[in-house]
Amino acid sequence: MSTMTWVAEVGEDNARWLSTESRTARLAPEYRPMDIGGGRIELSKRALGAIRELGEEEDGFITDDGDGLRVWIGDDAFELELIES
Repeated sequence: MSTMTWVAEVGEDNARWLSTESRTARLAPEYRPMDIGGGRIELSKRALGAIRELGEEEDGFITDDGDGLRVWIGDDAFELELIES
C-alpha cells in the first residue's frame, strides 16, 4: 500500500506558521501541516482534506486548478508536489 503526501517549499517562517499557528495546526496531528525543515511543509491525505476546508480569506487555503495544487499565504502561492512512497 502506498502513502501519498504533498510537499511545498513555502519558506521557513511560513512553514513554522502553517504547522503551529494556522487554523488547521490546532487539529489532531494527522490533520496538521508538518514543518519538515528547510522551509518545507508536508501534508498527509488527511491534512490536505482538512486544509481544503479553509476559505479564500484565510492564509493556508488551497487551490486546485489549471495551474496545479497550490497553498496560498497572503498573495503568494506555493505549489504542492505529490510524493508517493
